[in-house]
Amino acid sequence: MEQAKRVVALGFFDGVHLGHGALLSLCAQRARELGAVPAAFTFDLHPSALIPGKEPVPLLTTPSDRTGLMKRCYGIQEVAVAHYDQRMMTTPWRDFVTEFLVKELGAVHLVAGHDFHFGYKGEGDPERLKALCADLGLGCDIVPKVEKEGVTISSTYIRSLLSEGNMDRAMEFLGHPHVLTATVQHGKRLGSRLGFPTANLTFPAGLLVPARGVYVTRAVLESGESYPAVTNVGVRPTVADGETLTAEPFLLDFQGDLYGQELRVEFYSFLRPERKFGSLEELRAMVLHNADQTRDYFAENP
Repeated sequence: MEQAKRVVALGFFDGVHLGHGALLSLCAQRARELGAVPAAFTFDLHPSALIPGKEPVPLLTTPSDRTGLMKRCYGIQEVAVAHYDQRMMTTPWRDFVTEFLVKELGAVHLVAGHDFHFGYKGEGDPERLKALCADLGLGCDIVPKVEKEGVTISSTYIRSLLSEGNMDRAMEFLGHPHVLTATVQHGKRLGSRLGFPTANLTFPAGLLVPARGVYVTRAVLESGESYPAVTNVGVRPTVADGETLTAEPFLLDFQGDLYGQELRVEFYSFLRPERKFGSLEELRAMVLHNADQTRDYFAENP
C-alpha cells in the first residue's frame, strides 16, 4: 500500500459478520471524518494454526472472500492481509502498532473489538492499545460486543449454524449470505447429460464445509452477472464412488462455459439433505424440483 492517512480496523474478520460490521462501519465513518482511507488489517491464517498440538479453527471464509465482503458490505477501500508466521507470532505488541500499523500503513486512527488481542503471547489488549494510541497521538475506538436476540454474534456461533445447514439463521447473524469462491474445475459432465449442467468447485483447505445437502444459492460470475442456482454440497452418492467433498451449483437459465472461471456462490437456504437416489431419472426429477423451489425462493425474496 502506498503511504496515505488510513483509519484501520483490526481483527481476523472470519465470515465478516455483524459484529465485525460494527467495527468496519465505524472505521468507514471515522475515515470520512478525517479525510482518510478506510482500511482493514487482517491475517491469512488464524493464529491457532501455529499453536502446536492444537487443531486449527475451520474458517468461514478465505482471505479473498473476507476482503470482498469488507469492500462490498462496508465500504472498506483497502485490506492488508499479512502472512501469519513465526515472526508475526513473536512480534512485541508495541512493535505491531508502531512498525506495521503506523509506519507501513500510515494509520492515524485504529478501530478494534473489545476482545482484540495481538502481539507476542497476545499481550496487546484493548486497554494497552488505547493507551499507546494516546501516547502516539493516534485516535482509537474500542467497539463493545454486539448481540442479537441475546446471543453474542461470533464466528464460533456461525460455524455451528453452518455445520447444521441453518443458512437462514446464519444469514441473520452474518448480515449477508455465507459465501464460497473457488475456480470451476472439470467434472464428469454427467449433469450436462441429465439436463442440468453443474459447476464443479472444491473447498479450499482449512475452510469449513457446510452440512451436506442441497441449497438455494446465487452464483456470481467474474463479470458480475449473477444467476439463481441449486447447489449440492457433498460427495454425490448417486453418481460418485469417492469421498471428495465438493460444491456443485446448477446455474438456472445460464448458457456458456464456466471452466477455469472464478465463481462466487452465495448460500441462502437449505432445501434437503444429500441422499442416494435409486436412479438417475429420479435424481434428475428431484434436481428440477429443487430448481423450482429456488425460483420460488427468489420470487418471494427479491
